[in-house]
Order: sequence, then C-alpha cells, then structure tokens
Amino acid sequence: MEELEPVNTALVVTPHPDDAEFGCAGTAARLISEGKKVYYVVTTNGDKGGRKTDMTAEYLINARQEEQKEAAKVIGVSDVVFLPFGDGELEDNREVRGQLVYYIRKFKPDIVFTTDPFRSSFYIHRDHRITGLVTLDAVFPYARDLLHFPEHIEQGLDGHNVDEIFFWGSENPDTFIDVSSVIDLKIQALLKHKSQMGDYINEAGGEEGFANRMKEMGRKQIVKYDLKFEHAEMFRRYGIRRMMSED
Repeated sequence: MEELEPVNTALVVTPHPDDAEFGCAGTAARLISEGKKVYYVVTTNGDKGGRKTDMTAEYLINARQEEQKEAAKVIGVSDVVFLPFGDGELEDNREVRGQLVYYIRKFKPDIVFTTDPFRSSFYIHRDHRITGLVTLDAVFPYARDLLHFPEHIEQGLDGHNVDEIFFWGSENPDTFIDVSSVIDLKIQALLKHKSQMGDYINEAGGEEGFANRMKEMGRKQIVKYDLKFEHAEMFRRYGIRRMMSED
C-alpha cells in the first residue's frame, strides 16, 4: 500500500466497539491482506451504548465485546484488547495514558490509527476526543522515553518509536486510502455490531439495504474530494518521527 509504506505493524486505538469499523477497517483489511499485522485497543467497554432501555450495562459489555471480536475476525486482526473504562467515563489521566503506552510498547506499531480529537465544526463524542488526545501523548513522548512508566522495563518492555498517527474523522483529511477491494469486508465487519446497527439495518430494509446505504454515503465523499477510486477511507496524517529528530 504505497500511501502507508513502510509499514509492518499497525495499532488501532478506538473509543468504543464499532468505531474502528467505521473509521479504518478498510485500511486495516488492506494491510492485513498484504501480510501486515494489525492490533486493536478499545479504550472503553461500551456499557452505555444502547438506545433501548432494556439493554443493561452488563449485557452491553458482554455483547459489544463479543461483537468487536467477531468484527475484528472478519478482517483478520491479530488481537483485540479492551481497556476497563466505562463508556463516557474516559479521562485524560496517567492511568489511561499508561495503559496505552504499555500496548504501544508491547505491539510496537509503525503507525497508529485513532480518532481526530481536534474537530470543531461538528459534534465529537467526549470519549472520541479523549481517546485521540491520550493516544497522541502516549505515542510521543511517553512510549519513546522509558522513564515514563519505568515499571514497563521490569515487565520486559522497551521504549518504542511510532512513525506516524493517522486520525480518522478529520475535518481536513490529507490522506485517502483506496478501500474499493475490501469494502465488502468493511461492511461485513460493521454488520457484526448487531446491538448498535440493528435500527440502521431495519431502516435500510435489511443487511443488503444497509450495505448499499453505506456504499452510497462513501460515494458522496469520493465526489467531494474528487478521488479517482470508488471507495475510500480518509485520514489526517500526523508525522511523529520528524518531531523526534527535532526533540
């Protein structure tokens, strides 16, 4: 994948079960199809993400984690990690940052995908904003400098340099990945999130209607940005390696 080379390993840091499928599952599927490794870290347990009042928090935790595992399996993700924070309760603090630093050091990604925390012209869920901000800090300088969270040394980990972050959901994307060859995989992964997609699937007249609706939404973005392929995922690219050389 020329736009992302050189990449051997990627980490997706996603706020809730299902956000990764919307944001970057197509790009992840392409990377995996080319022999790369992709890991997911989900920063909240999704225990509030139910529109129906008969869905309890315990049910949502179990259902959404299982749905996320199934969605990740569709595209071949190597591992899915769930952090123990409640939906809507994520904080920009040492505990959250330390867990992200741990998994960055463990998985050693070349690039990291996460939500863009700097949107201003339309709504962004607080967990999305916090996830993006804490991930940015965890990548640099915390994951690099071992004196941040030195307990990781005793656990056999070393500091790690990430090359770039790719923010999805950006107001100003500058990198467009052709996911035309894997768009059906992306939609299949989304359909695994039954607890969240049920209403949308019903409104669209079933799974086939939902798939067609998702493809049509994507085509509008293709027209907007005058892209030459049928389906794309869009990111704002944030270089880290250059910053490190200047630090």
